[in-house]
Amino acid sequence: MAAFAAACGSTLAQPASSGGNLAEIRAQITPLRYTSIASEVGARISSIEVTEAGSFNKGRLLIAFDCSVQEAQREKARAEVLAAETQHKANQRLAALNSIGELELEMSRIAIVRARAELAFNQALIDKCLIHAPFPGRVAEQKVREQQFVQPGQALLDIFDDSSLELEFLIPSAWLRWVKPGLPLRVSIDETRKTYPARFSRIGARVDPVSQSIKVAATIDGRFPELMAGMSGRIEVSPP
Repeated sequence: MAAFAAACGSTLAQPASSGGNLAEIRAQITPLRYTSIASEVGARISSIEVTEAGSFNKGRLLIAFDCSVQEAQREKARAEVLAAETQHKANQRLAALNSIGELELEMSRIAIVRARAELAFNQALIDKCLIHAPFPGRVAEQKVREQQFVQPGQALLDIFDDSSLELEFLIPSAWLRWVKPGLPLRVSIDETRKTYPARFSRIGARVDPVSQSIKVAATIDGRFPELMAGMSGRIEVSPP
């Protein structure tokens, strides 16, 4: 067991080998973070700044929309705010001369609040015309093209964080007596024909009553550029 733990503690990939009497279970590599980017506005796509399978950093511009209509509506809202503020100032002077009542003065103040809310709404729409990356990663699938008009809620890109990969697999529920987060293991990946060190990171919340198994996850120790989401292999772990 000590030799096994020492081997798993290494961060260098080693050639895959058969593991004697080690228990072997199939596992798949999945990204720790992934999402589908969708449009929040109805507009035409002016540019797509990333390509399918391309990588990007956090905060990078992914997609830009042509929001000239929304920008025009924002300028109109700004003008309405200016008009409401001017009217309210005039009403304040008239109120000081007892030329208008309190109701008219209060309504002009409410008009400012309404106009500013409309401006904030239009600015929020403008902000959604540029989509930036929520985390570093790669594009798994590009679902739209430039100059295409999209509707709110329409899927644009599937992205995932390739800097944090984990393994997902099932283990017998009887192993819960000794499997704990942090326990080392090894995974032999079919595509690379190499073995990588990993550690249990999460244990599922429910045992399948039919198969008497439970879903778990393990984090690969170290960063290996050749590994990709979707690869699979076998887990090698030795009970204590």
